[in-house]
Amino acid sequence: MSNPTFSQAQKRALAMVQADLPDSATPFADIAAQAGLDEDEVLELLRGLKAAGVIRRFGATLRHQKAGYGHNAMVAWYVEDDKDMDQVANIMAERPEISHCYHRKDCLDWPYNLYTMIHGQNPGDCLRLARELAVATGVDQYDVLESVRELKKTSMRYFEDQNPQTAHSGQSGM
Repeated sequence: MSNPTFSQAQKRALAMVQADLPDSATPFADIAAQAGLDEDEVLELLRGLKAAGVIRRFGATLRHQKAGYGHNAMVAWYVEDDKDMDQVANIMAERPEISHCYHRKDCLDWPYNLYTMIHGQNPGDCLRLARELAVATGVDQYDVLESVRELKKTSMRYFEDQNPQTAHSGQSGM
């Protein structure tokens, strides 16, 4: 499934599952009815996309601040060429306090090439984990960029114009 092609009904169903699921005993049947599909077609579509890796996961979204994890920091790391980037990244990504881990190209006066987002209950948690990771990986050149204020945080949504619940209201289903 390298470049899937979706029918209009499938796009409607995919737009709806990216928003809150209907609060009913049969949410996928409800989505199917609104999308113009059978429930089995919706479930088959979702299973196929999950198996192909198009859908990474299907689950609840936890609001980390309300769950007691109100502090976070992006840490920019400089992984030297003689180190195994994948090994370093895997050590970091294994930590449950890290939600994002990206390898990016460095540029001009900014040498950093690995980025992690660390979450903690207080600022000390984030700093402590950064120090632990520096020791565990041998990467000692890093900067902790503490979040000052969240200005925007959303997940990408696709086919939103196909969702009958949000297409005309301008809402994103959040």
